[in-house]
Amino acid sequence: MGCRTAQRQAEEETETKMTGARIRKHSVVLAGHRTSVSLEDAFWAELKTIAARQGRSLNDLIAEIDRERQGNLSSALRVYVLKSIGEP
Repeated sequence: MGCRTAQRQAEEETETKMTGARIRKHSVVLAGHRTSVSLEDAFWAELKTIAARQGRSLNDLIAEIDRERQGNLSSALRVYVLKSIGEP
C-alpha cells in the first residue's frame, strides 16, 4: 500500500508540474490590510508577467483588480488574467 501511495503522489506531482494546477497562497496588502490569496501557479506566473509588462508591482496590480472586482478576489484575478491573455 505504501508503494502505491508513493507512486500516486509522484503521479500527482508530475501532473501538477505539467498543468500548473498547484494552488499557492501569497500574502498581499489591500487597503492597508494584509490578506492571503490562493491561486494556481500558472495564474501567479501570468499576473507577475502582466505586472512587469505594466511596470508596476504585483501588489499594485492586485490592489487595482481588488478595487474594481465584484465577488471573490481569487476569481477576479483569474478572470483578469484570462481577459489579458485574450487581448493583443
